[in-house]
Amino acid sequence: MAHAGLIDSDEHLYEPREMWSTHADPSGRDDALALVDDDRGYTWLTWRGRRLDLADVHLPGDTGSCGRHRQRLEAGERSEYGYDESLPADYWSPAARVDWLDGRGLDEAVCFPNFGLLWERKLSGSLPAVLTNMTAWNRWCATVVTDSGGRLHPVGHLTLRSGPWAEEQLAALAASGVRLAMVAPGPVDGKPLSHPDHERLWDAFVDHGVTPVFHVADQPRVFGDCWYTEDESFVPAVESVFLWVPPALALTDLILNGVFDRHPGLRVGVVELSSIWVPQFLLMLDGGVEFTSKLNGRPPSPLAMRPSEYFARHVRVSSFSYEGPARLTAKSGDIYMCCSDYPHSEGTATPLADYAAVGCEPESRPGLFSDNIAFLLGSQPRGLPA
Repeated sequence: MAHAGLIDSDEHLYEPREMWSTHADPSGRDDALALVDDDRGYTWLTWRGRRLDLADVHLPGDTGSCGRHRQRLEAGERSEYGYDESLPADYWSPAARVDWLDGRGLDEAVCFPNFGLLWERKLSGSLPAVLTNMTAWNRWCATVVTDSGGRLHPVGHLTLRSGPWAEEQLAALAASGVRLAMVAPGPVDGKPLSHPDHERLWDAFVDHGVTPVFHVADQPRVFGDCWYTEDESFVPAVESVFLWVPPALALTDLILNGVFDRHPGLRVGVVELSSIWVPQFLLMLDGGVEFTSKLNGRPPSPLAMRPSEYFARHVRVSSFSYEGPARLTAKSGDIYMCCSDYPHSEGTATPLADYAAVGCEPESRPGLFSDNIAFLLGSQPRGLPA
């Protein structure tokens, strides 16, 4: 049965200033992130007094607003706005976000962190700090479920670097009604996601009914650092150009090394990492495996299906309206999800109108607007899309 509600697969909630310190274990509060103002009125995400990045207040549809804010900073000028006074309630308040959904004709929304996208790689040298701040966000997620009456689906934040901790977090997330968790589509301390050390964790994701999701973030890189020649930029251009490569590589690893074969209940989401690459990727995935299997005299590992069929059975991908999800669906099947990226500057405050402008209406595309997102949330059965 199709899911009745319209679900946005990609929104963000700004973390309240004291969220990390409030929800961190007392023993780890020295490692808690904080939002701190400087003497020129700029607000910074900080860790142990170190500035990690500027805390922008985004304006949907106006990417240049972030650039202008950073230009003023570099020019030595005062901030044009005060962070707290400029932050709309629906950016951080679950109740206010529900009201925003009502005004946009949406029923539910998947909500990723905001500042949680900025710090994982920067703090990677201190695993205790990483675990402390992920735990704090995960605990706050429980309040988001409650305060939104279940209409917001906050996404937990996990690393596979500590198996016992990740298992504890999965149990806690599931108990609080959280059904999604962001993980990095990259190597885990030099090991691929398919490494035997991670088998128990994939079982745990399935057993707890929590779906791992790949999302754009400052996470462990799949390219060497030498390629990031503008590494001081908020988002290096090379990272934007190749933002689809980490999920493509991670999914190739999971498929070809049999993780989906061994864990048929595992589902994976790909969000804000673009979707236009998927049709060509699926052709290359099947073609590359077929060619190398003949060339090498054996496949990478014995699989029961074609590689692209695992993608169709296990993976769902968010597709912005401007990417033409109807055209993509015709090429690679009904695996795409609507998304707004609200309230980020590269996102939109009018998602349904944007999709309607490219010929995508909820009545004719239940997969795009509800069923495929519900699949990741565990409320739709697994199966090959038509």
